[in-house]
Amino acid sequence: MKKYIDRFHYLTQDVPNYSHLELATAACEAGAKWIQYRSKNKTDKTAWLEEATGLEAICDEYGVTLIICSSVEICKELEEAQGVHLERNDMPVKEARRLLGDAKTIGGSAHTLEDVLVAYDGGADYVGLGPHQPTQTIQHYDQVLGLDDYRRILEELQKRNVDIPIIAAGGIQLQHVDDLMQTGIAGVAVSSAINLSENPGAAYREFYRKLH
Repeated sequence: MKKYIDRFHYLTQDVPNYSHLELATAACEAGAKWIQYRSKNKTDKTAWLEEATGLEAICDEYGVTLIICSSVEICKELEEAQGVHLERNDMPVKEARRLLGDAKTIGGSAHTLEDVLVAYDGGADYVGLGPHQPTQTIQHYDQVLGLDDYRRILEELQKRNVDIPIIAAGGIQLQHVDDLMQTGIAGVAVSSAINLSENPGAAYREFYRKLH
């Protein structure tokens, strides 16, 4: 089942100056179509679910796709969450697909061609591939993926007749977008370049104009 996958994946994150709800609201007001709720500082499910429920209400009001990062359990509890994104240390995509069924959107994180193929075979609807630049958000790799790496991986997928949207992720700044999109990827995922800016709403709009 082919799913709608936007070309601009905006990720909320734990930052000192704004809450996840404030970040999501600013993005929605700036025209967001796809928001991934990504919080790594919650110590218990209750706090995580409470915040996710707040984002669900915001995204529902604006008609925005909401993807929950890392938690299949919370995704299942939120009727209006469209899906889940699984990082490499999370539940395997194949298991998440078994639990969520075909209706939910599932994304997987990847660093290599082999990672992409595992996610695809497990039933992923898209793959976040990175990091493109050094970042604290993706902490498992020292090696970044350059433009030629994206092109090579896309060429290998085409040879194998593997048709899955590839979203570049990790440390992406506004000046990287044009060159990345010319590699043939389906889109980009952005967090810190927006969330750590003085005006997240304005920063979001700059990326939006590049991608839509």
